[in-house]
Amino acid sequence: MPPHYGLIMTRYAALLRGINVGGINIKMADLRSTFVDLGFENVKTVLASGNVLFDSDRDDVPALKSEIESGLRAEFHYEAWVFVLDLDTVRQIVDDYPFDPEREGWHPYVLVTPESEVLDTLLSIGDELDPEVERVQAGDGVLYWEVERGMTLKSRFGKSTGAPKLKAFTTTRNLRTLHKLLK
Repeated sequence: MPPHYGLIMTRYAALLRGINVGGINIKMADLRSTFVDLGFENVKTVLASGNVLFDSDRDDVPALKSEIESGLRAEFHYEAWVFVLDLDTVRQIVDDYPFDPEREGWHPYVLVTPESEVLDTLLSIGDELDPEVERVQAGDGVLYWEVERGMTLKSRFGKSTGAPKLKAFTTTRNLRTLHKLLK
């Protein structure tokens, strides 16, 4: 597709939930091709965990999300859950991380959700957490989560985020992954 001269292009990150885990295996070259076929430009995958950078002249994020999810369902035959953020938003999320991202023996995570009710539900668990194991703090459309290494899936918060009723509304990324999206 030729460049759109004169149009303002926005760089986006699409965060796909649950690919290359649990039997949903997608090659990054195939994922990239699907985004190109959907008409997006400068498509690049980052890691094999469902992170796609792309350019679009459209700014209707819910429409982009819907279009990408439909395209992924059609191409790969799975129930796709996608979170679309412009890179300025990703940069702000990274800059606002409230804990020490270099804390030895801990993982710095960001849980993304557009649903305020889901944020509230998960944030309410924060009062029940053992601060020796994990902490959470609310951000703008995200929850920042710090958890001791080796406890991600065993911790109270980790188990809560994996609940089936929340599956379609959240995705979690390590802060280092978000840094890679910005490079």
